[in-house]
Amino acid sequence: MQIKTREKSDSKLAWTLLLPSIFLLLLLVAYPMVSNVQISFFDQPVNARLSATLVGLENYKDILTDVEFFKSLGITILYTVLAVGGSTAVGLAVALFFNRPFKFRKTARSLIILSYVTPSISLVFAWKYMFNNGYGIVNFLGGDVLHLFDKAPLWFDNPVSSFILVVLFAIWRYFPYAFISFLAILQTVDNTLYEAAEIDGASLWDKFKIVTLPAIMPVLLTVVTLRSIWLFYMFTDVYLLTNKVNILGIYLYQTAFAFNDLGKASSISVILFIILFIAIMIARKRVNLNGNG
Repeated sequence: MQIKTREKSDSKLAWTLLLPSIFLLLLLVAYPMVSNVQISFFDQPVNARLSATLVGLENYKDILTDVEFFKSLGITILYTVLAVGGSTAVGLAVALFFNRPFKFRKTARSLIILSYVTPSISLVFAWKYMFNNGYGIVNFLGGDVLHLFDKAPLWFDNPVSSFILVVLFAIWRYFPYAFISFLAILQTVDNTLYEAAEIDGASLWDKFKIVTLPAIMPVLLTVVTLRSIWLFYMFTDVYLLTNKVNILGIYLYQTAFAFNDLGKASSISVILFIILFIAIMIARKRVNLNGNG
């Protein structure tokens, strides 16, 4: 009888502690999501005093027949794949290098994560300063010192160079997240596994494939999934760097606030959610937590 009473008491305490968090989730996550889906079926003006007009699936039809939407989708997918793949690969390589004792290791680790903890606005303007065609250090080194080009390129005014730079910025900006995650899991791997593999004549690649990769696979899947979600919805970094890379975040922003069409903007976000949800589900089925394909 005392055990049952204690279980009921613990259950009440648990619900009491969870209710504020559940309320905040419903208020800050569930309600905006439901409201966004609702708005996608209306011609919703920006001015809240004006009444909305029910248009049904018209917003979805307009978006799915818009060539610019599919161009932005293609650019966003390419941007996400390159940025996620690059930041994950660099983070893993740096983590493998730092997963060994050497002098000033703690100081070096602190410097590695600076790009991740520094506010984006500061990093963006630092990059724009470096690539400025008049006084940027990149053009100074490339033109005046190394003589790679005669005239300083307008890096952020060209669509191709702008895209390359926003991808490189994303890789440099976000690889510390992968670095921290991989370094944490690498420090739990038993060194005797590497010693046994070395005794069996395993090469460096064999040790990585047989010992390291299975150990880091759960973290690898988590890093790729979370980073894909964050970069697929990217807006701030690209918007501040250039206006030549029209990823979906910028396309959605222009639809909502440049063309004042909140209904279409909401339908875009719903479509993006569906695309990303399907992609993540497919990825999780193809790669399980045991590291088997």
